[in-house]
Amino acid sequence: MSVRRKIEPAAGAAAVEAVVSGAEDRETVALAVRYLLEVLASDFEGHTVEVRVPPWGAVQAIEGPRHTRGTPPNVIETDASTWIALATGSLSWGDAVSAARASASGQRADLSEVLPLRWRTMDV
Repeated sequence: MSVRRKIEPAAGAAAVEAVVSGAEDRETVALAVRYLLEVLASDFEGHTVEVRVPPWGAVQAIEGPRHTRGTPPNVIETDASTWIALATGSLSWGDAVSAARASASGQRADLSEVLPLRWRTMDV
């Protein structure tokens, strides 16, 4: 089963590029965060880890035991700028966790094997 994308890849990638280049407006940041969360959920399908970037969005990803109720056992939470830096490769997972820019709880709450994401499209 493939994760259905809601954001057009060219638009999402353009928003990410804009934020990486310094754009800070709320709409562009929100689009970039949501697009990168969609890429994660699409490329690493599953329900073992929940990645939260409040207030912009959250997704479940990574293969493994499915979570169905309550707080997931594996949760990652971070802010928008940290998520974008992690997803694009300008910040490593280890550095984000050690600097407390990302919180990770649970045995499988580690994105080091899946970051950075392949988020660029051929259209951009």
